[in-house]
Amino acid sequence: MRRVTGIGGVFFKAADPVALGAWYRRHLGIDVQEWGGAVFRWSDDRDEPVSGTTIWSVSPQDAESFAPSSASFMVNYRVEDARALAQVLREEGCNVLDRIDESEYGVFAWVIDPEGNKVELWQPPPGQ
Repeated sequence: MRRVTGIGGVFFKAADPVALGAWYRRHLGIDVQEWGGAVFRWSDDRDEPVSGTTIWSVSPQDAESFAPSSASFMVNYRVEDARALAQVLREEGCNVLDRIDESEYGVFAWVIDPEGNKVELWQPPPGQ
């Protein structure tokens, strides 16, 4: 089983997520949407679209989605099989959270790295 196959998203906290999103929109040209983030669609070397996206998102400081980590960021990694990888990581002695979520967006599992950062493992839905 391949473990990480790519970056699915980068999420971080901000004291003023709206103002920070506006800064990124103005100065770096990121198309920040009303929900607080942007979707980067993947393309090949010829700039032709290919299947896949990377999410970029700013959250308020008190965002619960980062818990139990106190870090101001979280990286979402694309994986082939979130459940199997969570089990392997658990067997390797990693701090894997007990919760696994499944929705129309795919399967999500989480592990805490040795520095206390929450890492999201994302298995995209079939066909993505």
